[in-house]
Amino acid sequence: MPQLRFILLAAFLASSLCLSTPLLAANPLVTVETNRGDFVVELYPEKAPKTVANFMQYVDSGYYKETIFHRVINRFMIQGGGFNADMTEKISLAPIVNEAANGLKNEPGTLAMARTSDPDSATSQFFINLENNVPLNYQGNDPELIGYCVFGRVLKGMDVVRDIGASPTMNVGPYYDVPKSTVRILAIKRNSKPL
Repeated sequence: MPQLRFILLAAFLASSLCLSTPLLAANPLVTVETNRGDFVVELYPEKAPKTVANFMQYVDSGYYKETIFHRVINRFMIQGGGFNADMTEKISLAPIVNEAANGLKNEPGTLAMARTSDPDSATSQFFINLENNVPLNYQGNDPELIGYCVFGRVLKGMDVVRDIGASPTMNVGPYYDVPKSTVRILAIKRNSKPL
C-alpha cells in the first residue's frame, strides 16, 4: 500500500509539472519597435545560449531604446543596436564568445551578432540578413572562417525589415551606409504572448 501511494504521488507531481511548464519549451519572442514599423523575432537559446542571454540582458535593461539602425546595405543586411541618433556609440557590456558553430545559417530574415575582425568581440550590435549571406556562415575555427553567430529569425514583419533595407544611405564622418532618414529603434520588448 505505501508503494501504491508513492506511485500515485509521483504520477500526480509529474502531471502537475507537465501542466505547469508547457510554455517554458517555447522559444522567446521579442518585438522590435521602430519609427518605420514593428517586427517580431524568435530567439534560439538552445542553439546560442550565451548570445541570447546577452541580447536579452540588453533588451531587459532598455538599452536598445532610441538606438538606431546605423548601417543599411540593400540586398545584404541592416545593422543596429549600438549607436544613438547623433552617431555616438553607446557604452556596451563585455564582449561574448562567438557561437557561430551552432548550425544556424545567415539566411534571409535571420538575426546575427555584429562584431569586429576579432571573432569574440560581439557586444550589443546585431544585424538582420536580407539575403542568403553564405560567406558569413561558420566554416571552421580559424578566425577568418568562424563567421557570425545567428541566434534568431524574423517571424513577422519582414516587410518592415526590407523597407529599412531599401533606405537611401550616406556617409557620416567615418561611417558608411548610414540611412539618410534616421531609422530609430523605439524599443525592443519581450512578447508575453505567442504569435
